[in-house]
Amino acid sequence: MTAPKDATEATLRAHDALRGELPADDGQDWADARRGFIDTIPDGRIENGTGGVVWNMGAFAFEAEETPPPTVNPSLWRQARLNALHGLFEVTPGVYQVRGFDLSNITFIEGETGYLVIDPLISAEPAAAALALMRKHRGDKPVTGVIYTHSHVDHYGGVRGVISEADIAAGMRIIAPEGFLEEAVSENVLAGNAMGRRATYMYGALLPRDARGHVDSGLGKTTSMGSVSLIPPTESISVTGTKLTVDGIEIEFQVTPDTEAPAEMNFFFPQFGALCMAENCSCHLHNIYTPRGAQVRDAKRWAFYIDEAEEMFGERTEVLFASHHWPRWGRERARDFLRKQRDLYKFIHDQTLRMANHGMTPLEIGEALKLPPTLATEWYTRGYYGTLNHNAKAVYQRYLGWFDGNPAHLHPHPPVEAGRRYVDLAGGAEALLAKARTAFAAGDYRWTAELVNHLVFADPANAEARNLQADALEQLGYQAESGPWRAFYLTGAQELRHPRPPSPTPRQGAAGQIRNLPAEQLLDSLSVRLNGEKAGARRLAFDLTFTDTGERFGLWVENAVLHHGRDRTPPDAAPVQLGRADLVALVLGETDLTSALASGAVSTADPEALGQFLALLDRFDFWFEVVLP
Repeated sequence: MTAPKDATEATLRAHDALRGELPADDGQDWADARRGFIDTIPDGRIENGTGGVVWNMGAFAFEAEETPPPTVNPSLWRQARLNALHGLFEVTPGVYQVRGFDLSNITFIEGETGYLVIDPLISAEPAAAALALMRKHRGDKPVTGVIYTHSHVDHYGGVRGVISEADIAAGMRIIAPEGFLEEAVSENVLAGNAMGRRATYMYGALLPRDARGHVDSGLGKTTSMGSVSLIPPTESISVTGTKLTVDGIEIEFQVTPDTEAPAEMNFFFPQFGALCMAENCSCHLHNIYTPRGAQVRDAKRWAFYIDEAEEMFGERTEVLFASHHWPRWGRERARDFLRKQRDLYKFIHDQTLRMANHGMTPLEIGEALKLPPTLATEWYTRGYYGTLNHNAKAVYQRYLGWFDGNPAHLHPHPPVEAGRRYVDLAGGAEALLAKARTAFAAGDYRWTAELVNHLVFADPANAEARNLQADALEQLGYQAESGPWRAFYLTGAQELRHPRPPSPTPRQGAAGQIRNLPAEQLLDSLSVRLNGEKAGARRLAFDLTFTDTGERFGLWVENAVLHHGRDRTPPDAAPVQLGRADLVALVLGETDLTSALASGAVSTADPEALGQFLALLDRFDFWFEVVLP
């Protein structure tokens, strides 16, 4: 097995050059990140019910060393060490956060009888561990409400770790921004398989925890590996200025759609002087486009809503906290932070479009864009997560799309076909590799990777090409200030050196979210599984009743498209009765139709038609190739 390599001289020179550009470290971030510490659990280690480890901060003990190792960008090393601080912290009396138990923070607000929970992490086990730590130090009180700040999984997926089925049945208040469920389904279910696979790259899920592997995601350490679910909200916030009281806690809301998430909100607790900025402000430059894949975010609106928050709440804010990183205390510090975060996104937006209107392409803009001195001197504008380079491309894409206007880029060959032609143009594989080795020796790792990628896609069995490509990606990863860029590069290198054996059947990912979807969203999710080529001209129709909810839908395939409509009966529809969980089990192959019919879980007058329909639904292979064809 090929081990990761050392940093090259070119990488060490890149680190030295960066050190001269970094802000002075006055120690304030360290003081803020440690302030209010109460307790933690040993090594931040969290297990599931069978003893499997779903979270382990002990794996990052190597980050106790202050001096950055040669294989880590020195600026990212600083952020990694700050994100390594974990445990229960008092933000202000009555407001507490558990940080470092997952990628995101979980916040507890003390009410009259219990705890209001904000953003219950990615998975249930870390959320439950955080609640247990809170109860240990602040009293064994019930959870009296939950707030989801926005529609990304690291802010709702662990909800079953803090509330039970009995809580749900009793009407537990779960508050979210308007559009939350639709966007959570769209982003995490409709495109969930592709996004989940790419997230293994972005968060370094498969990398070793060491100085040659995963050190940090910039936004937090990494993602937990526990049980993920989605419980729909019971209340939606649609209007800025809405005020609610939950367990005696007063809350003023600001809706911020199309910012860091399509459905998101900030809110203020007047009795605590505490402003929650969700994920709209964090201690770095965020993603306008996230490399794991998502809709491009609106940098202009993002800046507008930060400005609105400063105007609405700034004068009353004594402490500002968010769903990632550490708080900021003091009214003027909070307001200055808000203004500079606002201007960070507005600057990227405006300057990208200025250059685009001069005819510059996304690649050119990404290379040219630099922050002004007043923003560049702050640690919290550094590209630990998003980068100026790819955020500029995102703004361009939002306004002008993927096409840069050059007709040579309108209909290029796909990677395999292009790769074969480039290898032929270079004079064959050996000639291309010779040029690539020269580029590598000169420290031009970007060109090495671009060049060898053509050979890898033309001939993935060429081990020399894969290994040289891996070496180039590895050095780019060592140089990257962005946690996700580092993780993408190093994961790509790992998969090139150690290709995953193909599987005769799809290796399906976790399906915790799809199991909890309301009926309409569940049927929506089936639409993207319908194999249009197989469906062809076939027409199938069903009168579908969900036995667990009593809901009835027309479901039909026409023109290779799957449709559904509540209380509609398409012509010649075959009646079908089953529970939502039974439908999920059939779709995922956890049971077969013959067994489901025999057990009575499913009933239909036309089992043949239902079988034909199920056969048209794809099962997605989670481990599809990324750096290989």
